[in-house]
Amino acid sequence: MITLDQRGRRCPLPIIALARHIGDVPVDELVAVAADDPAARLDVQAWCRMRGHEYVGEEAAPDGVPVYTVRRRR
Repeated sequence: MITLDQRGRRCPLPIIALARHIGDVPVDELVAVAADDPAARLDVQAWCRMRGHEYVGEEAAPDGVPVYTVRRRR
């Protein structure tokens, strides 16, 4: 799994980073996006639906920032 640190970056930058790096992991592997932009919560889920990837869920990083996990599906 790779984690993209998108703290301090506003929409659409976390999604652009996710789109740019999803191909860095094999199919069925995970990419996590740490993002403090409140829009990322919905944007990551919507991006997964539109692009055919699986939204796995959200956890908090040790500093409390949300981390959104995506499974590459294609």
